[in-house]
Amino acid sequence: MTSMSLPPDHRGQGARFIDAAFKTKPQCPPASISFTGQTTIITGSNTGLGLRCAEIMLDHHLTHLIMAVRSLAKGEKAASLLRKAHPGVDIGVWALDMLNYDSVRSFARRCESLPRLDIALLNAGYWEMDSWKIEPSTGHETTVQVNYLSTALLTFLLLPVLKKSSRAGHPGRLSIVSSGLALGSQFSNRDAVPLIPSFDKPGPFSVSAGQERYSTTKTMECMFVYKLSQLVAADEVIVNAVDPGFTKGTALHRDSKGLVMKTVMALANTAARTPTQGAWCYIDGVAVKGKESHGSFVMNWHISCFHSLMYTPEGKQTTERLWEETLQELDFAGVRSITSLLRN
Repeated sequence: MTSMSLPPDHRGQGARFIDAAFKTKPQCPPASISFTGQTTIITGSNTGLGLRCAEIMLDHHLTHLIMAVRSLAKGEKAASLLRKAHPGVDIGVWALDMLNYDSVRSFARRCESLPRLDIALLNAGYWEMDSWKIEPSTGHETTVQVNYLSTALLTFLLLPVLKKSSRAGHPGRLSIVSSGLALGSQFSNRDAVPLIPSFDKPGPFSVSAGQERYSTTKTMECMFVYKLSQLVAADEVIVNAVDPGFTKGTALHRDSKGLVMKTVMALANTAARTPTQGAWCYIDGVAVKGKESHGSFVMNWHISCFHSLMYTPEGKQTTERLWEETLQELDFAGVRSITSLLRN
């Protein structure tokens, strides 16, 4: 049962939060899971959930880990501890700046030289807390740049590498880290034509506007995953979106201040998952769930519905417009050629 085949959830975000925080039992990955012989990329893996996921995968005998990080110094510091705990494992630290298209392309070209690539976990994310910012190298607002545009580009560029490494009964895996907030965005500019440039004129900033922008990018990720699943065969690469839930000890809210920080800390102390439990969600998405999760959104260890907008004629038009504009935006990297390759 896929996300699109499920009925939409019209409840408020509060009800979904209560379900996740108080009514969901965390599920530890089966002890039998083994990543022996496999190569995994985890973006943003020098801290928080990405790092904890790396630790768990190494505990399950991962052979080759690539830590894709913005700061090589911070990445090497984290990697040195992993190497001490897992001597003999190949742990590489590669530069990746999700604000910069050139960095994404350079990273992907390096991946093409890998003997194999089994799993890509795209965990890097951004939540603006202070003011709207435009990334000079692309001209796009930073939250949209990191969470959607660069994530889409990296996905397109990694899929042929994953497809090449897949074998019968063992498809490649690509999971994009999303959020339960993806189900509750307002997406007020969904009718904008063109759509992507409309995010680059955000107007006055507020904390609530920052949260809405983050939520909208997560809805966009789900739209992207759904469209991508129609292009990529699940027998070759399983693509899904995964929500780790509200988790303490991550860097996502590191720029919070004042009342926002106090609220986040209060919720973290009473309702948040531990980094281990959040990382279990990642493992569930890339190793426990199978082809049934292709093109779907996995939340609370179950395949979830999408945002209610995606089931409507209006939402389907937005999904199509976003897809076409994404291909146009990323045409400089040859993504249209990649889509043709993935169909064959």
